[in-house]
Amino acid sequence: MAVTAKLVKELRDLSGAGMMDAKKALVEVDGDLEAAMDWLRTKGLAKAAKKAGRTAAEGLVGVAVENGVGVAVEVNSETDFVGKNADFQNMVMSFVTAALAVDDVDALKVADLGGKTVDETVTAAIATIGENMSVRRMAKISGDVVASYVHGSVADGLGKIGVLVALKGGDETTAKNIAMHVAATNPASLSQADLDPALVEREKSVLTEQARESGKPENIIENMIKGRMKKYFSEVTLVNQSFVMNPDITVGQAAKDAGAEIIGFVRLEVGEGIDKKVEDFAAEVAKTMGG
Repeated sequence: MAVTAKLVKELRDLSGAGMMDAKKALVEVDGDLEAAMDWLRTKGLAKAAKKAGRTAAEGLVGVAVENGVGVAVEVNSETDFVGKNADFQNMVMSFVTAALAVDDVDALKVADLGGKTVDETVTAAIATIGENMSVRRMAKISGDVVASYVHGSVADGLGKIGVLVALKGGDETTAKNIAMHVAATNPASLSQADLDPALVEREKSVLTEQARESGKPENIIENMIKGRMKKYFSEVTLVNQSFVMNPDITVGQAAKDAGAEIIGFVRLEVGEGIDKKVEDFAAEVAKTMGG
């Protein structure tokens, strides 16, 4: 695959690496962007890998909990202005209420809302507000206790990040505190057993190459990898993370101390994983005003 200037720029934006390092990484892996990120990490040259996951779309996440069942729904719009519109907010919450009675986003889109489906309601809103919109995601969770938390709230149950936490045993206060932790730390999974094996293997591969760069003997490298993987699991799995409200214990231990077991969580962030064309603020205002 040809290494183009556009590809080099994209890798630089994702990694924060210099131009020559980005180009060298792409040449080394025959233009594979993901592999080039790993190559830069191995060499210690990726300065801002987390930029790859920046939020890049607008809209709202709505959450609701009823009788031990929680739902979260993401509805996207083109600009942040729409998220502040009362009609849009009311529409999103009507979708959240409808989501309590269905199992997935496809069923939600055809759910009835007083004579119109959710999809038809979105189409009507597009015509009225003048922006493209979509019901992107829905997640559902249940347990003895389910609590929700919204970060960046614009109205009750609506904001930029919506979190649900389900417990076996425990109480709502414990679940709410853990939900706030999830909003802040964005864990990849509940526990090590729930992590995507491909993600684990990729991380191990990068850490292995980093260790080998040290030039130490193989037996020492093995111990280095074990230690680094343990640290990795403590950073990305919810039950093993240090609890933000008491860093001396893990989240799993905090739940246990409260007589609970965490059985699941959901975290939806507006625009997560969506690429969005960047416009300057004046252009966005003009677009919103029909200019």
